[in-house]
Amino acid sequence: MTEEQAQLQERADSHINYTDAINYWTETPPTVDGVLGGYGEDTVVPTMDVLGSSFFLRKLKSRMIVAQDHQKIGVDIGAGIGRVTRDMLHKFCDQIDLVEPVEPFVKQMDVELHDLKEQGKIGTIYPIGMQDWTPQEGKYWLIWCQWCVGHLPDQEFIKFLQRCKNGLQPNGTIIIKENNTPTDTDDFDDTDSSVTRCDKKFRQLFIEAGLKLIAVDRQKGLPNELYPVRMYALKPE
Repeated sequence: MTEEQAQLQERADSHINYTDAINYWTETPPTVDGVLGGYGEDTVVPTMDVLGSSFFLRKLKSRMIVAQDHQKIGVDIGAGIGRVTRDMLHKFCDQIDLVEPVEPFVKQMDVELHDLKEQGKIGTIYPIGMQDWTPQEGKYWLIWCQWCVGHLPDQEFIKFLQRCKNGLQPNGTIIIKENNTPTDTDDFDDTDSSVTRCDKKFRQLFIEAGLKLIAVDRQKGLPNELYPVRMYALKPE
């Protein structure tokens, strides 16, 4: 790799463009197959994803004891059509807020989350990007970010994590579930204007944000052609 190529590689996140990303996802069908890039309900991905996430949260149970006089309030970041909330998060949280900037996805939440809304399980839906979202201080027991933070450049990701840290209840937890590159370099995808980070980069950014990694697990059972996926559990230093 030449020095110029190395510099471009180090700055994979510099190519991220929010408008390009929104345009891409706005043109994507608001379905499970759409939000999962063609790996919808006819594949093992949705089922294995939910099983892996649920297992990870159950393993963390003793480290996620809710503080006295608090409820298990969660927030689903980059929530898409609400699939993760619908299929998994509502089983662990008393109520869930959602953050999602793509208008057709937000509209589809009315369908996907109708029953949970009737049960009072859905709180506020924020139709904005995570780069523009600031959580209420001390509100959340769980902040869940899945397959979305690749749309934030490194420094914006650090700022986002710091805001999330301020939004945690005592003993609250941030979970980042994301693709990893199989090497120690990051990859930019101009299709949806996102970056896939390596495991090493994630760990570096967590430290810079003032978070400590309390657990990490690799998602099992996904097709071999997909990037490795890891779940990171974080608490304030």
